[in-house]
Amino acid sequence: MNRDGMLGAAAVTLTSILWGTTGTAASFAPTVGPLAIGAAALGIGGMLQGVIAIPSLISQRELLRANWKTVVLGALAVGLYPLAFYSSMRLAGVAVGSVISLATAPLFSGMLERIIERRPLSSTWMLAAALGILGSVLLCVSDLASGAHNAHSAHGAGSAVIPGILLALVAGATYASYSWAVKHLLTQGLPRPAAMGSVFALGGVLLMPVLVLTGGPILASRNSLLVAVYMALIPMFLGYLLFGYGLARLEASTATTITLLEPAVAAVLAVLVVGERLSILGWVGVSLFAVVLILIMRGSSTQRLPS
Repeated sequence: MNRDGMLGAAAVTLTSILWGTTGTAASFAPTVGPLAIGAAALGIGGMLQGVIAIPSLISQRELLRANWKTVVLGALAVGLYPLAFYSSMRLAGVAVGSVISLATAPLFSGMLERIIERRPLSSTWMLAAALGILGSVLLCVSDLASGAHNAHSAHGAGSAVIPGILLALVAGATYASYSWAVKHLLTQGLPRPAAMGSVFALGGVLLMPVLVLTGGPILASRNSLLVAVYMALIPMFLGYLLFGYGLARLEASTATTITLLEPAVAAVLAVLVVGERLSILGWVGVSLFAVVLILIMRGSSTQRLPS
């Protein structure tokens, strides 16, 4: 991998680490519902992306107008993703919801690139995606076996698991969709601030009505407010700045494959911060993500796009 690709992979890896903190952070605001926490995190974070991109958005308005369908598609995906993602964890449990959401995203990304752009998928990517999915499954099985999800069993019991899994699939598809949309805008010649700012600002605006309707509990306690501020500014705002930087240097399928690191980060934080236990099977799953990153960094190549 060339220098730009390495920098892109490093940025997305750091993004994954930041995103991996969201589950632990949300545990400190148990009274805030999944719709509220998702709307606050990505809604506010997305609008901040738009604010810092205003000069680029103005200068690129003609090119944005020419690609408005892609911008709208990406924004709709941004608006749906956090609602589906956090709801899936509430219904099916943190492990199952997050693992299915993240493990299916690279597959949806690869399908979009293959179907829309007629781009062949490399054997290295397919191997990395398979190992990442296997690592996610091992983490999920370990979590279920150890009973770490018991705190969520009331929400994930019985018939609620199936809707939770379906929502996780929606989350994976929407995550892949907005990643592809931003990447496509970059390939059309838009600079990174305009591509990220247009998609995420519009997506953030779409999330504001949800936040108004469901966000009352965020203001009910100091802890809940601090959690919402942290999630909006650090994992979402800063995280997506880094993610956009990486997308300008990597294929969308490669970037989403690297973010399979997020469940491993979340599992380690659950052990170190929350006090959960991770079995040997879980640690094997975590170690597979190191293999995934090595494969991607050694086997991928990319052409630099406008940044």
